[in-house]
Amino acid sequence: MKQVRSVAQLREAVAGLQGRVALVPTMGNLHEGHLTLVRRAHEIADHVVVSIFVNPLQFDREQDLQAYPRTEEQDLALLRSEAVELAFTPSTEVIYPRSMETHTRVEVPGLSDIFCGESRPGHFVGVATIVCKLFNMVQPQAAVFGKKDFQQLLIIRRMVEDLAMPIEIVGVDTVREADGLAMSSRNNYLNPQQRRMAPALYHALQQTAEALHQGRRQYAELEEQAGKLIAAAGMRPDYFSIRRAADLGEPGESETALVVLGAAFLGMARLIDNLEVKL
Repeated sequence: MKQVRSVAQLREAVAGLQGRVALVPTMGNLHEGHLTLVRRAHEIADHVVVSIFVNPLQFDREQDLQAYPRTEEQDLALLRSEAVELAFTPSTEVIYPRSMETHTRVEVPGLSDIFCGESRPGHFVGVATIVCKLFNMVQPQAAVFGKKDFQQLLIIRRMVEDLAMPIEIVGVDTVREADGLAMSSRNNYLNPQQRRMAPALYHALQQTAEALHQGRRQYAELEEQAGKLIAAAGMRPDYFSIRRAADLGEPGESETALVVLGAAFLGMARLIDNLEVKL
């Protein structure tokens, strides 16, 4: 596996790859969820490029940015074990050479302003900007993202469509621990007691999904019940909502493709999760 840190090195390395290239953008601290994305990338492309960059522009709190785990050597070893050909590990200066304050930004209005976007102002502007930059740097034919960040996935799809980028965006189902907790680097913030409490968010999603499958359409009532379940488990709900899967719009009673989304605070961690519901 080749590791590059500059844009010039990256472009030279990619230019030498013959065939379809898939990009897996990450912030490092890799776990089985990330590796599942890498394996999916291998299935759809001839070559896999993985980026590791903790993007300051998508953090709304400096404390959160500084606390984010950085494990580059361990990450690179995992990528080698997955036969990744190229790892891009740029510094902040490479990505934002003129400082972030004066950097051009990419915004996807509407989708970026709700749920996680409301809780973390500016977050999705940071996400869209870095993903757009990585797409321009690598120029892949495909890119792979996890569905755990469902809102993020829709935002990236919308950006690619609106900006006419010739890139296939592939979503991969959430990878979970044995007790249902969605794998996330932020799970490292949980102490043992909190870790035992954390699956309550997934259980609330499951219960809501089951109610929808049983024909219940009192969306507000189901959301309120789920919020109470999460709070009773010792977590602080951020949001819990039932929406159209296609665009996160308010669902009508005859919708057949829904997504149930939730986020909650537990100690230092803010956990997010979702379940798609096809009726």
